Amino acid sequence: MADTNTQTKPQSTPSGKAPNPFARFQGGNTKLVGFFVLAVFFLALPFVAKPILGNFGPTVFPDTFSAVNSTLIFILLALGLNIVVGYAGLLDLGYAAFFAIGGYTMGFLTASQSKLYDTPFHTNFWVALPISFLMAALFGVLLGAPTLGLRGDYLAIVTLGFGEIVPITFNNLTQLTGGDTGLAGLQQPKLFDFQFSSSTIEAWYLIALVVVFFSIFMIRRLIDSRIGRAWMAMREDEVAASAMGIDLVKTKLLAFGLGASFSGFAGAIFANSLGSANPSQFKFDVSIFVLSMIILGGLGNLWGVIFGAAALAMTDRYFIPFFTEQVRKVADGIQLDSKLVDGVRITDPNILKDILTNVATNSRLLLFGLILVTMMLVRPEGIFPSGRRKMELHAGSSKDMQPMLIGSEDPLEQMAESHSLTFNPSVTESTIQDKHDKKHKNK
Repeated sequence: MADTNTQTKPQSTPSGKAPNPFARFQGGNTKLVGFFVLAVFFLALPFVAKPILGNFGPTVFPDTFSAVNSTLIFILLALGLNIVVGYAGLLDLGYAAFFAIGGYTMGFLTASQSKLYDTPFHTNFWVALPISFLMAALFGVLLGAPTLGLRGDYLAIVTLGFGEIVPITFNNLTQLTGGDTGLAGLQQPKLFDFQFSSSTIEAWYLIALVVVFFSIFMIRRLIDSRIGRAWMAMREDEVAASAMGIDLVKTKLLAFGLGASFSGFAGAIFANSLGSANPSQFKFDVSIFVLSMIILGGLGNLWGVIFGAAALAMTDRYFIPFFTEQVRKVADGIQLDSKLVDGVRITDPNILKDILTNVATNSRLLLFGLILVTMMLVRPEGIFPSGRRKMELHAGSSKDMQPMLIGSEDPLEQMAESHSLTFNPSVTESTIQDKHDKKHKNK
């Protein structure tokens, strides 16, 4: 009878060394240390950058970190839209509507001009922030419910309409929302003895950064969960996902609701940092801008989306204004020649000055168009695509192998061979190459 108290020896690795039972925890510690170092770096960034940027001028630091704060808001928006479009495969062109709902929820609950000001519903920023999150999630579910049977272009049209309806509704409800001027006088937060205001750029940076880190943590947990895998299965094939037991109604509603909720976060922080919420801040171009971010970074890849959002937002809010300002200075420096003709002074046109003036005033959309067209031609899957999407766009093994296999001129034989290539998993690249070589030898 075998001795049950005998301890089994650990299995040795091919190199002869016993496996390290703590390797998994060491890997986790490495990630944790990396995350901690990254968090400390970003938390300390404004306090380190302020004296350095102050040497270049009094407005350099406020301008730079205003752009950084806008970038963090757009990262939140891109993270939320990536859930809907990148993971669940639901094309949403009205995402700015949830941004507006988050901003106006914050406005209704904290503004001095709100109808709720003298009621028990008037509250402070810290309470209004999670309520904005939940309100945007609720409207995401309300939008998702009637669109459950729609896909592709039809879903895009419906969401596009929703994205237009919401800002117009806020604009027309003048008695409730203030119309064009919006809600002003939002009560800005106070933390211990520190009072936030529109000029406390570093404080808003820290709030936005903490919310971004919290959102990344939540989304990573979601993607690794059962619902995350259900989103990706639904994105690949709804029919197959349903056949495997995935509840499409629940999965789609969760995608719409959770995707919209992060937009509520972004809208609430954005509106409160400015001290007002008005319809012009939530136009349709915000939806397209955020969609461009996740396409540029890589659909379905969390870190790629963050990179795309940071790159486009900083380009829009910092680099393009800097570039156009330099071009405008060059255009202003070009002197126009003039001459007297019959006692009248006539200024000669200068084509270069006209071109530079137009570039300085209308180049924003031109530059974005060039960036996106170049990306679609050079790297259509985005800069940092998910592994699955990269494989879909670049593997193409069946198409590459098909001409090698189909050598017959008989259409029926071509069809049969193509069918076997597409659907027979036993056909590998080596067997196709052997068949191709045999055909050439016989010829």
